[in-house]
Amino acid sequence: MLPTIQLGPLSFQAPGLFFLFSLWIGITLAEKSVKVYKVSAETLSNLLLIGMVTGVLGARLAYVARFPEAFASNPLNLLSLNPGLLDLSGGIAAAIIAALVYGQRKELKLWTTLDALVPFFGMLAIGLALANFASGNAFGMESDLPWAVELWGATRHPSQIYEMLAAFVTLNLLHPPKEKAHPAAGSSFLTFVAVTAGYKLFLEAFRGDSTLILNGIRTTQAVALVVLAITLWLLDRKRDLAQNNS
Repeated sequence: MLPTIQLGPLSFQAPGLFFLFSLWIGITLAEKSVKVYKVSAETLSNLLLIGMVTGVLGARLAYVARFPEAFASNPLNLLSLNPGLLDLSGGIAAAIIAALVYGQRKELKLWTTLDALVPFFGMLAIGLALANFASGNAFGMESDLPWAVELWGATRHPSQIYEMLAAFVTLNLLHPPKEKAHPAAGSSFLTFVAVTAGYKLFLEAFRGDSTLILNGIRTTQAVALVVLAITLWLLDRKRDLAQNNS
């Protein structure tokens, strides 16, 4: 893996850099799609900034609450760029709450705003996969395939690369948005979520660190299946409403 990048006398943590770089690209792409969805570029940028800052702080605080021993011996770990020291669920919850509050104050339309944010979410997925590959997190099952990678004392599926490629393909299917097409508000976002849940459902089978429930069911696959069902139902509802209004 690639935990650090050495530039002369300076050493940078690669996972954090990959993640931050992907966020920057995601913001840039989202700002370029605002004209199609008629969302203010400035408002969208502020929304993303507030969500990201709150999300990182929430993720770090949630991780500290869960694993205080990781910071007791070295408090400087609080400032670490290592995404492995972040609690993803805590960060997502904090970011969503902050974004909803800001969006409500600015009277942003929920579904239209989510459509405009699809390229940001897509790059977020790509950046997370790259960060995991660099740090060795979210590693794959043992494999003897020609493209298997050496990790944690065994050759394994490069599950992080599988996810990165799937996220890249998904983003290219939905971005850039077609200006002449006028799908129902929220369709692009729901399609992105449905496709993401679909490839998560498939690619989780290659993971070597999955959390199991009941009789060996992978937690991520169970969640992905529920999310996929809900998003497909919502897409069907939006299609019916669009037909009735036409």
